[in-house]
Amino acid sequence: MVAAGIFSSDDDLSVQLREAGAKAGEKLWPLPLYEEYKDKIKSEVADMKNTGGRQGGVGTSAVFLQEFTSYPWAHLDIAPMALSSTSGPYTPKRNGLWRATLVEFLRARVSSKA
Repeated sequence: MVAAGIFSSDDDLSVQLREAGAKAGEKLWPLPLYEEYKDKIKSEVADMKNTGGRQGGVGTSAVFLQEFTSYPWAHLDIAPMALSSTSGPYTPKRNGLWRATLVEFLRARVSSKA
C-alpha cells in the first residue's frame, strides 16, 4: 500500500486534504462516490444498512456517510494502511496514521483565516 483512499462530497475539500497529505508525505488517492454503492446498503427492514457486507467495501461506507450529512465531508480509508503487515516509508506500522496530513490540513485552514 502506498496511498489511502479518499472519498469526498466536495472537490475543494478533497484537494485541500490531498495537498496537506503531499506536504506531510502521506499520499491520498481520490475515489468516486458511485450511486451503485447505495444498492449494497439497501435494507428490507430499515432505511438502509450500515454495511455493504464483505463485498461492499469502503465505497458503501462513504455513501452511508453521505446520506447523513448536508455539509462538505471527506472519508479517508486508512484501514488498509493500518492493517499492513509490512513497514516502510508509506506503510508505517504505527499508530497515528495520517496524523501529519490532518495537522497540515488544519494549519492551512488556520493560516487562511488569519
